[in-house]
Amino acid sequence: MGASGGNFNISRSEYNKYNAELKEKTSYELFETEVADIISDLLAEYNDRDNEAIQAHLEKIKDLLEDEFGGVIDLRFGGSVKKHTYVDGLSDVDVLVLVNKCDLSSLSPRGALEEVMKRIREMRFRDIEDVSVGTLAVIVTFSDGKIIQLLPAIKSGDGYKIAAEKGDHWSKVIRPDRFAERLTEINQLNGGKVIPLIKLVKGVNSQLPESQQLKGYHIESIAIEVFKAYPEDAPRTPKAMLKYFFEKAKGIIREPIKDRTKQSLNVDDDLGPENSNKRLSISATLDIVFRGMRDADETGDLSRWKEILGT
Repeated sequence: MGASGGNFNISRSEYNKYNAELKEKTSYELFETEVADIISDLLAEYNDRDNEAIQAHLEKIKDLLEDEFGGVIDLRFGGSVKKHTYVDGLSDVDVLVLVNKCDLSSLSPRGALEEVMKRIREMRFRDIEDVSVGTLAVIVTFSDGKIIQLLPAIKSGDGYKIAAEKGDHWSKVIRPDRFAERLTEINQLNGGKVIPLIKLVKGVNSQLPESQQLKGYHIESIAIEVFKAYPEDAPRTPKAMLKYFFEKAKGIIREPIKDRTKQSLNVDDDLGPENSNKRLSISATLDIVFRGMRDADETGDLSRWKEILGT
């Protein structure tokens, strides 16, 4: 087969090759678009947090505590809400209950937790399904599915004291704002792409076996390590950054990460020392996730991406 037009000629084999390459390129571009759309829809879903409902729950609790214990109770968002990495259905709402100016400040941390739980239970709010006490917080579960963790805290200088590990005394001064500031810095360094990335990671993490899942704070800490030196020429699309996170996280997880808030020595003390069996096990799981993403891209397997993302 030939084609006229100046000195331009193309053989049938060259034409067929060109046509096949064009189809392959078009097919892959369609695949990339479809994955991007799925991720975009997921992020929209993750961002659809009912702020008004949570605020109403908090105002009710604040009024109750002030009536019961006197003085002024100040509630401040902590955890993933403060850092904007909250994912509805995957993250709890952590709230610092500042008790400096009320009767709770004279109690031990455990005593403060028990009193807060007792008073909330006694009020029997219709929209509260359960109230329990953990090591650090009173955990309130509402009928709409929202979970709020109330952490009694004493303001101390530029930080806070919360319940220590065993709950029998107040901790050393912790500074959660330092971690939030560092995360904000890394997010800005990467064009505001790291916070959405963390939400996606939390979604993928929730699909893993429970024994292999990472805590939200640990995921955020790993993200800081991964993206503090993200290559300038690397793509900053959600999919590319998600793959990069899991590619690097499998190595980072093998070593403890220092806790910037000073609440504990390391963010991940529960995983043991460097290269512990627990760390190596989770590292292998993260590697499986990364290879799943890589293989799905190489074969254009949309269903594999859907499985990984949990859609």
